[in-house]
Amino acid sequence: MSLFNVFNISGSAMSAQSQRLNTVASNLANADSATSANGKPYKAKQVVFSAIPSANPAASGVKVNKVIEDNAPPKVIYDPKHPLADDKGYVTMPNVNVTEEMVNMISASRAYQNNVETMNAAKTMLMKTLSIGQ
Repeated sequence: MSLFNVFNISGSAMSAQSQRLNTVASNLANADSATSANGKPYKAKQVVFSAIPSANPAASGVKVNKVIEDNAPPKVIYDPKHPLADDKGYVTMPNVNVTEEMVNMISASRAYQNNVETMNAAKTMLMKTLSIGQ
């Protein structure tokens, strides 16, 4: 495996983690939204990664396979004064778990940071290799 492949792999991982961070941000932004664009409660979304096969090392890495909706049941809160409350006074809220999303955000940030550090280390090694011949 060429040292240049590290840039492809880390770059693809950074792109995937960036999309994961955007999904977490969307989930957190809609955590207290009683309705979404379709009029129903927002459903949390999760990113599913897949490895790009390494048969061609120059094209190996990671990609976002799909973004799926979380099937967890929505939260139901009692608020009879809420305009969207049903006849019993309950409001259906999104199934976003803020604590889990914050952990997911920290994990994605760390993974992104690790890939940046990997790319910097590879760059430093390549620069040192080039300087050997001087």
